Amino acid sequence: MRNKSILIVLILALMTTMAFAAGQKEAATSQDLKIVLLVKSLGNGFFEAVADGGVEAAKELGNVESIYMGPSSATAEGQIEIIETLIAQKVDGIAISANDPDALVPVCKKAMKAGIRVISFDSNVSAGGREVALAPSDSKLIGTQQVRLIGELIDFKGQIAVLSATAQATNQNEWIGFMYEAMKDPAYKDMEIVEVVYGDDAADKSYREAVGLFEKYPDLKGIISPTTVGILSASKAIEDEGKKGKVQITGLGLPSEMQHYIENGTCGQMALWNPVDLGYSATYILARLISGDVAGKAGDKIDAGKMGTIVIGEGGNSIMGEPFVFNKDNIADFASIF
Repeated sequence: MRNKSILIVLILALMTTMAFAAGQKEAATSQDLKIVLLVKSLGNGFFEAVADGGVEAAKELGNVESIYMGPSSATAEGQIEIIETLIAQKVDGIAISANDPDALVPVCKKAMKAGIRVISFDSNVSAGGREVALAPSDSKLIGTQQVRLIGELIDFKGQIAVLSATAQATNQNEWIGFMYEAMKDPAYKDMEIVEVVYGDDAADKSYREAVGLFEKYPDLKGIISPTTVGILSASKAIEDEGKKGKVQITGLGLPSEMQHYIENGTCGQMALWNPVDLGYSATYILARLISGDVAGKAGDKIDAGKMGTIVIGEGGNSIMGEPFVFNKDNIADFASIF
């Protein structure tokens, strides 16, 4: 009888131990940070790639659950409704690509008041509605990189031209200004920007401007077109006019549109922001804010895994880095995404 009593005690002790262990595991799971990537709309390949980046970062961080959400159509109202639900669910953090920078401010303030860390990425929420605004890149990085990319394609020698969008486009003009600054580097002493032309982000006008450059500058070696419409139109002009291999082209382009021209050698390389990196970086920033690794103040340096260090600037503004470079080696992987 005594042995039977001892056996019962041992069994009860073992069951208690197992239940405690299960409880510990459940508690650990419940402590995972719930981070939501709230995009402009669902069914968009660009944002599905953003979601992939969030999952990648969550796996690396280990204590993060990455949740992908968005309205069925790209409206501020749809995003506001989702944020209200997330406040009720008490998630830990929200990263938003905003459909309207101002309309989202009140609900984002409400979320932050409830203890949720809020940042924006890609398309930012106005100041006051987020702690950090993550931009894919900045004007200096874009302009400097564009000159380097065309330099590599023409062996850093010869005449180049710029095919821009409109003459009034603030971002394009800033990028071009930094292109001229970059050209002062001794590495580009044998290169010259001969002209900037404007295709007004219209395919037919951009095409005609590219052909006009071929006629006006017989020795032209390259074109920079920091606009998705321009680079596509100029690539077609190069192909149609038999200039492939004679005039190089780079710029900012969509992989889905430029796959043909990159794979056949018309465009050796181009750049644009990588949506996977955007989701990855946003997740890292939120995780660091929630865990208290950084306070979210100007000057804070965030360890963002493979993306290196992201510095928070004045007003919470931060830059992810240089645009991603697409070439023959990777274009097919991204062409199906955006």
